[in-house]
Amino acid sequence: MKLYLGVVALIIISAGCSQQEKKVKNYVPRVLVKNEVFNDFPKNASDSISIVKIYEGGKDGYLNVKFRDTTVSIQTEKSETAKAASEFASAQFTNNQKTCLLVQLADSSGLIPRPFLIAVNDGKLEVISLYRPSSGKNDRKFSTGMNKVGATGYLVNNDFFITNVTSKVYLLKRQHPDERIQGQFLLLSPDKQTIIFAVKDYLYQVCYRTNEDLNEPIAPNSPHDIASIYKWITDNYSYRKNKNGVTFLRYNDDNRIVDMRQPR
Repeated sequence: MKLYLGVVALIIISAGCSQQEKKVKNYVPRVLVKNEVFNDFPKNASDSISIVKIYEGGKDGYLNVKFRDTTVSIQTEKSETAKAASEFASAQFTNNQKTCLLVQLADSSGLIPRPFLIAVNDGKLEVISLYRPSSGKNDRKFSTGMNKVGATGYLVNNDFFITNVTSKVYLLKRQHPDERIQGQFLLLSPDKQTIIFAVKDYLYQVCYRTNEDLNEPIAPNSPHDIASIYKWITDNYSYRKNKNGVTFLRYNDDNRIVDMRQPR
């Protein structure tokens, strides 16, 4: 009798494990539509996405994403035999109702970070790829994954800007169409619409809302290290609006001194 009960218990445990294993769903990422918004308001509380921290064997741990009671796994390659990924290095909600999540895979060490959006749309979950082909020779240097830009939003691999709260995704206009912006993020304009990059001898500036851009030369006497150039720019440049009302940084005239520092 004891042996019989033991066998039954093992069967129940095994069935329970099988049920847990089944609660993983693979999603094939779709292509982003230009200026798409991911700000769905759930009809049910269960339609929100949740983040689970996983610790194993004394490691730092990783993140799992769950929708209802199912773990989200992303099919990163088109091949059906390709391994799906469910471990994330970072995850950040981009709206208050937690129906849009910006994630980055945990297995991209040494490679260009692989970010995705996981979003709920009318009670259904979908995964959106945040990838644009690029032939830039310094892509690895300037593709740093998801970076928060104050309270305004998230800059993703110098190619996308996602607004916080409203979860609208903008494709940033590139300096050269075939390569992502080959520069380091420097500043965001006071109206929070123009992103400024230090790109070799220029300040490449792009307004993500209107797609207007400007290459403002960096004066020859400027410092070369990024730590010093910020103060130098604040002393020698000022924000000005063009005829369309778009704000850009422009070099000050010799006879015109403008303090562009914003009050805290």
